Amino acid sequence: MAVPVRRRHHTDASKIDVDHMVPLTEAWDSGASAWTAAERQTYANDLDEPRALIGVSFQSNRSKADKDPAQWLPTATAYRCTYLQDWTAIKTRWNLTVDPTEHNALRNLASDCDNTDLTVTLAR
Repeated sequence: MAVPVRRRHHTDASKIDVDHMVPLTEAWDSGASAWTAAERQTYANDLDEPRALIGVSFQSNRSKADKDPAQWLPTATAYRCTYLQDWTAIKTRWNLTVDPTEHNALRNLASDCDNTDLTVTLAR
């Protein structure tokens, strides 16, 4: 059963960070290190994929830092399945690798989520 995600609304833009769903360091470690500078810039500014960049609180962005789902999950448990789907979509879109620990975490955590088909437009 899908649980609706409760979204917080902020009225002060200075309290929001733009966060990369898959952090830049994680992307680098997952294959972006082999990309050209132009490809890395395109990834960092991916405005064509709404799941790539998200507005989050400072606290959330600082706690996530460059961690993958094996190391960090959103505190809003109702958002976790969406987070896992979006993480997977971005990794797929950019053909980024998934290490064994990350893979196991994604598989185990997703077992609590409804089966959902993901639509992904490849970036490269």
